[in-house]
Amino acid sequence: MIPKTLLIRADANVAMGTGHVMRCLALAQAWQDSGGLAVFAMAETTPSLERRLQQEEIEVESISASAGTADDAEQTSSIAAQKKSDWIVVDGYQFGSAYQAAIKTAGFKLLFLDDYGHADRYYADLVLNQNIHASRSLYEQSDPSTWLLLGPRYAMLRREFRPWRNWRRVIAPVGRKILVTMGGSDPDNLTARVIEAIGKLSDPNLETVILAGGSNPHLRMLEEMIGERTGMSMIVDSPKMSEWMAWADVAVAAAGTTFWEMCFLGLPSLLTALAPNQEAVAANAERMEIACNLGKQDGVGAATIAEKLAVLLGSEAERKKQSGNARKVVDGRGSSRVIAFLSGLDLRLTVDADCKIFWDWANEPEARAASFRPEQISWEEHAKWFRSRLADPQAILYTGTEAGARVGEVRYQIQGKRATVSISLGAEFRGRGLGGKLMVLATEKMFQDSDVDFIDAYVKPTNEPSLRLFEGAGFERFPAEVIEAQEAAHFVLERNAST
Repeated sequence: MIPKTLLIRADANVAMGTGHVMRCLALAQAWQDSGGLAVFAMAETTPSLERRLQQEEIEVESISASAGTADDAEQTSSIAAQKKSDWIVVDGYQFGSAYQAAIKTAGFKLLFLDDYGHADRYYADLVLNQNIHASRSLYEQSDPSTWLLLGPRYAMLRREFRPWRNWRRVIAPVGRKILVTMGGSDPDNLTARVIEAIGKLSDPNLETVILAGGSNPHLRMLEEMIGERTGMSMIVDSPKMSEWMAWADVAVAAAGTTFWEMCFLGLPSLLTALAPNQEAVAANAERMEIACNLGKQDGVGAATIAEKLAVLLGSEAERKKQSGNARKVVDGRGSSRVIAFLSGLDLRLTVDADCKIFWDWANEPEARAASFRPEQISWEEHAKWFRSRLADPQAILYTGTEAGARVGEVRYQIQGKRATVSISLGAEFRGRGLGGKLMVLATEKMFQDSDVDFIDAYVKPTNEPSLRLFEGAGFERFPAEVIEAQEAAHFVLERNAST
């Protein structure tokens, strides 16, 4: 099979920073890991980012037009056609409703990454806003067919963070390890104020690591400030962000892309807004007791930073609270959720014409072996059950399709705020990862279209594929229960586990 190409349109420079490109890099890596090719189309970039994309074996195509213009959209569409891309990903505030409409008119599917509802209208197939404050009210001017992927459930983390999923942070009685990171550029040099603030702290045992981006225009000045200071060092373009986040007791950071990585690793922090789009993130992080909000970067001085940093370092209870709350917000599976929507799978409500194929799937030997009632199902019994489910308002049945072919089904039985889920695939579609993607689509659809807050799944302990499927979809495993007089592994997914 020829690998599919995902075209990503995003820019970076010293003024706007590198956040748009870096979060798209996480998506590009996930796309590569699913067997595809990723290409960036860029009107502006930095030498540091160009090197990084080359290291990731990601091709970069140049856009010669002004970003967000009709000419830009035409060039981007032309590149997508040359690369045989079905999907175009667009990330940046310079891209508005006319740009989206042009991409759609050219015949491409569009994923639009957004932060605060800046466009007049949204024509994209998917709109992704990974922020805590994301809400449907921001996107009332969307096409009826647009799917909204909202909240940190969709926070996309780069490949290096995946091995840390089951890691647990140990909270020291007194914090002494400080991480400072202000994104890829930090044009206003807030890092210098943080260095000054740390110099005001009285603890001689502090260790500070400053992670600076290669696009930072103040590197020489920062090196001079650090000088021979004991316990303080700077690393430029560190390839080990995850390790440094795990090392630190606290961070002083911008409320940008890096914040979601810190949440995933449960790193307590002081946040500042380097740009208007970060203000709501920092404010809501403090409201949810995930971080301390320093406010806008142009309004915070070294004395304030020092005062709040001293309090956080000295309070084990506060750091423990922030760490635990942060881990609940980002589970590290955002990229795989987004990839499921780009996979070519479609989801529709089940109809009466699906009855026969559901029966065939249900009676396959593997399906019967995985069931808590392993005996064969007669046609009469199945038809009666199937039509009763279609007529039951508390039963939701979805059929998954790929290029028009039915590949599997997901069904929910709702009781109050909970729903019990089961899934099956046609034998010829197994072993391709489609089950996990279909579960993601159905889960997100259920949460969007119902008041259900918890989804339960029950699996035979010997059913390894299903155990892996629910674990990979972000379900939490609970103590075993008994179903049909048999032991059953119990999995639960909470609506708000990652929002």
